[in-house]
Amino acid sequence: MRQIFITIFILLFMVSCKNHNSDNNGKTIFKYNESSGITSLDPAFAKDQANIWACNQLYNGLVQLDDQLNIKPCIASEWEISDEGKTYTFTLRNDVLFNKDECLKDIPRKVTAYDFEYSFSRIVDKKIASPGAWILNYIKNENGKYAFKALNDTTFTLTLKQTFPPFLGLLSMQYCSVIPHEAVEMYGKDFRNHPVGTGPFYLKLWKEGVKLVMLKNENYFEFDGKKRLPYLDAVNITFIIDKQSVFLEFAKGNIDFMSGIDASYKDELLTINGKLNPNYENKFQLISQPYLNTEYLGFLMDSSAIEVRNNPIKLKAIRQAINYGFDRVKMMRYLRNNIGTPALYGMIPKGLPGFDTTMVKGFYYNPDKSRKLMAEAGFPNGKGLGEITLSTTASYLDLCKYIQNQLGEIGIKLKIDVNPPATLREMIAKSKVPFFRGSWIADYPDAENYLSLFTTNNFCPAGPNYTHFSNKEFDILYNKAQNEINDSLRYRYYSQMDQIIINEAPVVILYYDQVLRFAQKNIKDLGSNPMNLLTLKRVRKTITN
Repeated sequence: MRQIFITIFILLFMVSCKNHNSDNNGKTIFKYNESSGITSLDPAFAKDQANIWACNQLYNGLVQLDDQLNIKPCIASEWEISDEGKTYTFTLRNDVLFNKDECLKDIPRKVTAYDFEYSFSRIVDKKIASPGAWILNYIKNENGKYAFKALNDTTFTLTLKQTFPPFLGLLSMQYCSVIPHEAVEMYGKDFRNHPVGTGPFYLKLWKEGVKLVMLKNENYFEFDGKKRLPYLDAVNITFIIDKQSVFLEFAKGNIDFMSGIDASYKDELLTINGKLNPNYENKFQLISQPYLNTEYLGFLMDSSAIEVRNNPIKLKAIRQAINYGFDRVKMMRYLRNNIGTPALYGMIPKGLPGFDTTMVKGFYYNPDKSRKLMAEAGFPNGKGLGEITLSTTASYLDLCKYIQNQLGEIGIKLKIDVNPPATLREMIAKSKVPFFRGSWIADYPDAENYLSLFTTNNFCPAGPNYTHFSNKEFDILYNKAQNEINDSLRYRYYSQMDQIIINEAPVVILYYDQVLRFAQKNIKDLGSNPMNLLTLKRVRKTITN
């Protein structure tokens, strides 16, 4: 490891003599890497961070979030809420254009409310099988039909079946982006790699697994004062899988931005307290804040599934024993440089209303309790328990090995199965892995978003309940919370649901994350937000010699 970073310092010295900040022909090109890969540029499939980040540059919806997670107008210039919070009427801007494309005869077309009606209808089309279809269940009436409609070119209305306070934030999700019907009709399934949107950038090139290039949309409708956005001329995404190689490219100035931290360069880039290493203060900038992201391990709770039928994880006592069997505080200190908060409470992360340390009591390190639970389940000291397989990705291998070692000390044998990120996501969605590493980044800033992972109606693939957890008491509380407009009472319901999750242990909650953004010194206005949404329309890149 030491030799690797000696090499880095040599490379840094070599490139410092070169004009590595200049881009071709004076163009400002923002470059970042996506190690986990991008599977689709269709917003109907913007279900993970890699896809969401790309779609956020290509599309727009009715509303958007600012860096403080406030709801702001986007294509909708204004809206009214009536009928006791159930009916939303949006007035659209009349200057938003879809990007020039062959499907539109290379003539940019104006967006209308009928495009939103089409886009929303497509999300809930069972033939499309969008993982975002569940979000529009809030506007499904008693007859099973969806209550959204274009009244004219600039007026779009929808009616909730019941009051739901976080609904506007939900509409900021990339699933709710507007697309033209002409593009889907022409490209069909190839729309995933031939997107047509309204965003600040449009797709120029996508060689899957190698490079993706987006160019500036010269007709973009948003302005920063008198200046039309975006400032950047292009965005260039590479797909280097090895995180150490990514850091080398960043150190050489070939990448402008990195998100998060990897074990291969963690101790080189950060101090033990999670600050930027003083050796890099003149080379890079670090932006950090609490992150609405809960990292966890999930159990498939469907005992009828072949993968679970003879697996000891179907026993609550074994799931609880695993939860008590490793030290989260030590894990964060030594493997994460204290970046993030140990998850000693529930699924709701630190920073959201509903995160209540007085009402929700989570798991803590207690190996004696783990042994007692195993004995109660009929596996004293792990005898007869067999091997439990945990499916993960290379990025989380260090954490999984740490958990493996600590559980091994109390008699729980863990086998680690490492998969490519896209492969693991697919297996989880198809309920093919009984024990898996997962994470949930807030789609909208309300604790309900985390609790929706555990409602019976949200079983994947149509919904986000990847564990197939089903609990009648939980579902009753969830429905009560959705109808409750009193925030204090709703947050109390949230805490009660969170405690049920702890008690039944469908997950092993690891930690509440922290946003870490590393950028070159010549990148300005990158910004940050608790959802770690990458928004590049206001980013500036200074060309230096």
